[in-house]
Amino acid sequence: MLPLQQYLNELHAEYLALTEGEVAAYIPELAKADPAWFGISIVTVDGYAYDVGDSDRSFTIQSISKPIVYATALADHGRERVLRKVGAEPSGEAFNSISLDPRTGAPLNPMINAGAIATAGLVAGTGIAEQWRHVTSAMAAFFGREVAVDETVYRSESDTGYRNRAIAWMLKNFGIIDGDPMEVLENYFRQCSVQVTCRDLAFMAATFANNGVHPGTGKRAVDAEDVEAVLSIMATCGMYDYAGSWLYEVGLPAKSGVSGGIIAVMPGRFGIAVFSPPLDENGNSVRGLAVCRRISRDFKLHSFGSTASPSLVLGRVYSGADAPSRRVRSAETAARLQPLASRIRCLSLQGDVAFDGAEYVVRKLAEASAVASEFILDMNRVSFVSDSSARLLHEARRSLAHGGNALVFSRIRAATGVKEALRRTLGDDDRGFLTFEDNDLATEWCENRLLAARPHDCGAGATLRTLADFPLFAGLRDPALRRLQELVEVCEHRMGATILEAGAVDDDRVFFILEGEVSVLLTLADGTHQRIATLSRGMSFGEMVLLGQHARSASVYADQAVRAWTLPASALNRLARDYPDIMITVLRNLSADLAGKLRKANQLIGALAA
Repeated sequence: MLPLQQYLNELHAEYLALTEGEVAAYIPELAKADPAWFGISIVTVDGYAYDVGDSDRSFTIQSISKPIVYATALADHGRERVLRKVGAEPSGEAFNSISLDPRTGAPLNPMINAGAIATAGLVAGTGIAEQWRHVTSAMAAFFGREVAVDETVYRSESDTGYRNRAIAWMLKNFGIIDGDPMEVLENYFRQCSVQVTCRDLAFMAATFANNGVHPGTGKRAVDAEDVEAVLSIMATCGMYDYAGSWLYEVGLPAKSGVSGGIIAVMPGRFGIAVFSPPLDENGNSVRGLAVCRRISRDFKLHSFGSTASPSLVLGRVYSGADAPSRRVRSAETAARLQPLASRIRCLSLQGDVAFDGAEYVVRKLAEASAVASEFILDMNRVSFVSDSSARLLHEARRSLAHGGNALVFSRIRAATGVKEALRRTLGDDDRGFLTFEDNDLATEWCENRLLAARPHDCGAGATLRTLADFPLFAGLRDPALRRLQELVEVCEHRMGATILEAGAVDDDRVFFILEGEVSVLLTLADGTHQRIATLSRGMSFGEMVLLGQHARSASVYADQAVRAWTLPASALNRLARDYPDIMITVLRNLSADLAGKLRKANQLIGALAA
């Protein structure tokens, strides 16, 4: 289960116990709603839907239809004409108040009933039937499906809508509505009676969040310019006389309806919808308000904070086949690892990782887990991780571990506080997380896991009898090989010893490892080290002296106790005067080795630059 889904499940269970509020009774059909109905849906701008509870239960949209119809009117006539008929100022009054501009008679905004009835009359069409088809087409674009009217609720609203009839006639009196105001009003009753689900409303909100494009169908429902206008009205007027407190507490453009729905829009990120019929004194869903407050607080979603697309959190993604570790494996082990390496995935994160950014990363991990089992989160470019984001990453790590997979971190910079956030959010029963100094070490750890999971009995390896058993002298034959073997000496180094030091010029030996492991390191400008390679039995180092390079270019350290043959380059050069096959063999093998390293370097550059 994805972490956000688990979060919504827990949120739903917590607020299911909240029983305050009363179901709307002024429309008889709405009074039949079950107060226990409760659903939450979140849809991301890339179309992923999270649902819990009664998210598929059908109910009528009511006032949440108003942003769609207002967007339709803007598209049909433009802002200037619409603003002459319907204002953009908060009323500070109830949704069914008679709030008109005392000079022009225009409703103060399109989110109160007076403004919504006027807006319904502004929808383009040669007659009331054509206007209605236009409205249903607009709604279908926001929901990603065709819509239908709940005829029972529609008749109930029409039969009891006396106050709205008075408002419609008053709008006609001021010249706000052209034609028969009762026909316009019936379309308004119909739009409020359209059947929706909590998930439909989340897709509607996500369409606004996605700059007017439906995340599921990919079709534009509203122009980007009109999205800006609608969200501005929703932010200041969408919650009636609670709008100011909502914007202060939650900070998201929103709209509520008396059937118990609430939508909230996080521009560029996702849409939230909550359905729960019991309402407060302002006509807003009690559970809906509580859930939205909680989500905004937990995940720091307030619009006046910094916002960015969650996908920007994820930079490069590459596999262990694209960028293997610098541990040099034996030919047999390398052959075993080669088909497995693509199961390693390194995801480079960047910037501030907020809740929705972490959610996006976690989904990408879940998608990749079908073909990968070892994951590295490169945190080098991360400047901040919120506690809620850290919890999501931990939940993903634990979920992967439960399935036998692994998630590790690398390159966490000390000054960012990222490690502290990860430590602070560990669960009581969590054994902790693994982090590495660099991606190379993390990749090697993942490679070792893959190899260990597929054991292969290869014994102690081939016996190292002569220098010809090492790649540098592969193919060399007697008598040159026998004479060369007479020149070697045995050296031993304890674990942790420095075998070669970068810049040294007084040692021209080439080393051939018989037992143990060494690491070849470069010292960087900031004093840290970068591993070039880790070498083991059957491998050699220091060969560049054979090409006339006197100063050592890197340092070599014994990771384990090391036993090796050594061969001075000066002695080899003297012997090569009598046995030219030696240098021919060395140059051929060195060229092949350098060509292979160049191919790997180009492959790595390509992976990191992608």
